[in-house]
Amino acid sequence: MIRVANAPCSWGVLEFDAAVAPPPASQVLDEMAAAGYDGTELGDWGFLPTDPAALSAELARRELALVAAFVPIAFASAGAIDAGLDRALRVAQLLAASGATTSCVVLSDDNATVPHRTARAGRIREQDGLRAGEWDAFAERVTHVARALRDQTGLRAVFHHHCAGYVETPREIDELMTRTDPELVGLCLDTGHLTFAGGDPAAALAAYGPRIRHVHFKDCDPAIRERARAEAWDYHHAVGAGIFCEMGRGAVAFDAIVDDLRRRNYSGWIVVEQDVLPGGGTPAASARRNRTHLRRLGL
Repeated sequence: MIRVANAPCSWGVLEFDAAVAPPPASQVLDEMAAAGYDGTELGDWGFLPTDPAALSAELARRELALVAAFVPIAFASAGAIDAGLDRALRVAQLLAASGATTSCVVLSDDNATVPHRTARAGRIREQDGLRAGEWDAFAERVTHVARALRDQTGLRAVFHHHCAGYVETPREIDELMTRTDPELVGLCLDTGHLTFAGGDPAAALAAYGPRIRHVHFKDCDPAIRERARAEAWDYHHAVGAGIFCEMGRGAVAFDAIVDDLRRRNYSGWIVVEQDVLPGGGTPAASARRNRTHLRRLGL
């Protein structure tokens, strides 16, 4: 059975900048549950309680499951791995100790920190990316972190492709997937980021179906995408302009994706992520509209 969650980022936590001050965690969880979601991701470290018992109690009070946690690491930099692994293990140990033993750790590049990748998000060329030897090292570091997570906490890792990071385009996803062990490294399919990057979620499902163990639902406004490409916007400008619109208002064919996931007997979580923008109304109202859209798809 596919279940539907949301994430603190939909309330402004773990946003690309500080344009929107997030409400307190208690309000976010209350509004998430009231909107009809069954689970949440962890969000920024310290936003939800970091004591396992307190975290479990807050979630149980609202009948919410803890489904995953996002951990960005600059995998292209050898010097970033030790600290990144420490952060990933700290998060995974919290998930496991709070009873979320079937949740996953969503690894990602440290997105929007490399200037030329941030500047060219949505129109990446092959020459903007890593060379073969750099890909080998990147994949070895992802494997190292994923293995440590499994061995020390029992939790599985998935990798989140993301605009403004080194794993953005379909070709870059394939570079990582072909260099990593499917048993160790799954894929978090993000429909909005893949669409902005010029990819097709249906093609990703066909290519990596068994490795897709976590799904982020995000829409992508085609008119803003074309403007971003034509006018050479950077990632922050595109996000601020609303490239990731509410579900059903963009180019992503969510009905076809849900049908495909069901045909593949996908039994993981779909997590709605909705960027919070000034003037876009309250996050709670947006969460309700996105949940209504998913109910129309039978979720």
